[in-house]
Amino acid sequence: MTAPRNLSSVLVANRGEIARRVFATARAMGLRTVAVYSDADSDAPFVRDADVAVRLPGNTPAETYLRADSIVAAALLAGADCVHPGYGFLSENADFARQVQAAGLVFVGPSADAIEAMGSKLAAKARMQQAGVPTLPSVDATGLSGDTLEKAAADIGYPLLVKASFGGGGRGMREVRDPGALAEAVEGARREAASAFGDGTVFLERLLERPRHVEVQVFGDSHGTTVALFERECSIQRRHQKVVEEAPSPAVGPELRERLQAAAVAAARSIDYVGAGTVEFLLDESCEFYFLEVNTRLQVEHPVTEAVTGLDLVRLQFDVATGRPLPDSALRPPLNGAAIEVRLYAEDPARDWLPQSGRLEDFHVPADAEFRQPDGPGVRLDSGVVPGGEVGVHYDPMLAKVIAWAPDRSSAALALARALERARLHGLTTNRDLLVRVLRSEAFLAGETDTGFLDRHGLDVLAAPLVDAERLPLHALAAALAGAALRRATAPVLAGLPSGWRNNPTRPQTTVFDAATVQYRLDRAGLAADVDGTPVEATLLSTEVLAPDRVRVELDAGGLRSAFEVHVAGDRCYVDEPRGSSTLVEQPRFPDPSAAIAPGSLTAAMPGSVTRVAVAEGDRVTAGQPLLVLEAMKMEHPVTAPTAGVVTALHVTVGQQVETGAVLAVVEDEPAPDRGEPDAS
Repeated sequence: MTAPRNLSSVLVANRGEIARRVFATARAMGLRTVAVYSDADSDAPFVRDADVAVRLPGNTPAETYLRADSIVAAALLAGADCVHPGYGFLSENADFARQVQAAGLVFVGPSADAIEAMGSKLAAKARMQQAGVPTLPSVDATGLSGDTLEKAAADIGYPLLVKASFGGGGRGMREVRDPGALAEAVEGARREAASAFGDGTVFLERLLERPRHVEVQVFGDSHGTTVALFERECSIQRRHQKVVEEAPSPAVGPELRERLQAAAVAAARSIDYVGAGTVEFLLDESCEFYFLEVNTRLQVEHPVTEAVTGLDLVRLQFDVATGRPLPDSALRPPLNGAAIEVRLYAEDPARDWLPQSGRLEDFHVPADAEFRQPDGPGVRLDSGVVPGGEVGVHYDPMLAKVIAWAPDRSSAALALARALERARLHGLTTNRDLLVRVLRSEAFLAGETDTGFLDRHGLDVLAAPLVDAERLPLHALAAALAGAALRRATAPVLAGLPSGWRNNPTRPQTTVFDAATVQYRLDRAGLAADVDGTPVEATLLSTEVLAPDRVRVELDAGGLRSAFEVHVAGDRCYVDEPRGSSTLVEQPRFPDPSAAIAPGSLTAAMPGSVTRVAVAEGDRVTAGQPLLVLEAMKMEHPVTAPTAGVVTALHVTVGQQVETGAVLAVVEDEPAPDRGEPDAS
């Protein structure tokens, strides 16, 4: 038997929070850490975390993190003796694993043959059918179009999914319920898959309505041992991408758990699997399960398994990669308590999950530990960003994973919701409020989760701001008072007086925000204020300038005393309190008329690249008709006509890069036909 190989230095072929997560365990094991980074990531936290870093010239994944040759060369240059692929990018690329091993380096992952066997979802399904694992009907869509594509879809049956054979994360996936939408869905999935994974192969699969998404964490070593480390449920998804994950599943009892784990172990053993992997299933209402795929890598949601087992899965990856057997702690792990993880994204759920890019003015999530489990019940933060950092357009907009562990599921959910509610997330719109509402919903707390959860409960409810219309006037008043306090703090005389204070009656101070207009006056009688013309009964208790851009405002409203922390960054006021947060944009007193956009203009909501133009100037269009497609953050974003009309201007072409706010096209109402002068006779 070959003796285990000792490692000294690891290159992580990834970025963001996963690179930081691997570095945390590597440092604890005494390994030197090496990062690779694109030009867009040159100032990213994971680069500073590493002992040394190697530049990969370029910005896009294809130029950088998908260049296997460049990454292997970087590992050799930095003196690394192993490569950890993380997840995404090249983590499930068999050729990359072979190149790493051919260079004499240890690949911290499964064998290239195992990756290859599961790399194609189509091939994986065929292998699982041979192993007796239940699968859903599917067909390869390669080379199919027109009548042959329609016949294949009819054989599968509607509704169906178009899915990328390579890759994951919801990319290259389209739901089709009507034959008329099939061709566009297949073409869109092919484009997106080719862009994200370098392979545009897609297939059609029967869509199972309202299933649970349940997966089993497996681990194998080179000594013939394969174990299952319980299940996770990842049913709450948007665009087929996981948003909330937990362990164990509230739907899985001992008997079903045993069946799931047995099927997962059989799947892993069928390909002689070594390392960390995940076998994913769909679970229907009758507790029958169907194979989805095997992820031959560490999963985003691995922290919830770490929380309920007490294991460090990254450490196990390193140990197994060097030839060590799985320790006893992994052979008979406990299933202790409950853990829930949410993915905190820079995106706007209320605007069709529109990803956000730009500067993070502040980022703080109250947590008990980073990249490891807290000692006892508490909150863990795995983050790839820091205050002042930039969220770019080239990569996924996930900011962090926030994980809570508690002895029971409800306690974990409520602790996680509370931590998110108290987080400071300034500069970009996030899905934080939606996550809080999901975690506190009666349906979630009762364990009533499936892949249709968000659609069934509705974004009009779940994506509604935590700070509602009743609470917003206090936020607006606090923001106005904070801005005034900052201005008074720099006044050359009488800086200690509150702004707006008058010894004699006078006109009130006015601050106009995008969401509210505040008028207030401070005099010997106290604070008198109204918001949008409605009086606000509040007493100003104190204003404390914490920093040149931050003020703590304390108000008593209706006998309830509340403290608001206001962060002023340019024309934006970020207001945080324990009950939620809001962003108010102060409007200029004298707007620039030239900044106005012509009616009917469609603008880019984010920087991106135009991948398709479906209309021409002069075309008549209907409401909702696709006009063009933007690609940003590895996703396609269709731009559709808001109303019926005529395309009177088209300012972009395929391949063109556009910035936020750029006018893409103009759609104007179609003029009524000229019927001529009425006949006077």
